[in-house]
Amino acid sequence: METRAAAPRRLIVAITGATGAIYGIRLLETLRRLGGVESHLLISSAGWLNIQHELQLSKEDVHPLADVVHSVRDVGASIASGSFATDGMVVAPCSMKTLASVAHGFSDNLITRAADVTLKERRRLVLLVRETPLNLAHLRNMTAVTEMGGVIFPPLPAFYNQPTTIDEMVDHTVARVLDLFALGPAMSPAWQGLHGAQE
Repeated sequence: METRAAAPRRLIVAITGATGAIYGIRLLETLRRLGGVESHLLISSAGWLNIQHELQLSKEDVHPLADVVHSVRDVGASIASGSFATDGMVVAPCSMKTLASVAHGFSDNLITRAADVTLKERRRLVLLVRETPLNLAHLRNMTAVTEMGGVIFPPLPAFYNQPTTIDEMVDHTVARVLDLFALGPAMSPAWQGLHGAQE
């Protein structure tokens, strides 16, 4: 009996037009360093504006960080089909426009189509939503995505690990995100409780 070869581990990474482009870039850098995971990159036009403004990076800087780069207009790409196996998708950062498109199943570009495929195939979708304060539409869209099985993951800094730099905060968030996909050993240290706390 012929056995099927195991599909390579793949993760889709999308960067959209919310502040915090560093999260998507650091995610790609971390995947490249870890190895063993094929990264598929999507960047919206507003995402590129933020990458250039916040990080002063060009396409020549960013594209080599991914194994495969897709145009957001290429709705016929491999990742537009559920038959193309992936471990899931991360949108980092995720704009409220992208959140709304995912929540309502618009599939109007390859980012939202890939997210829709991820949900319908019951794969993990993680959205690093960025906005504050939140209005009712934002909250309802987050609820809708959660009810469909997505994970809403605002990139809030943790202070219990006593970070001293922005890089440490970003790295901790990226580690927590990647741990959700169980791509290897846990990257973020497990909480061991407060030592010496009084009852």
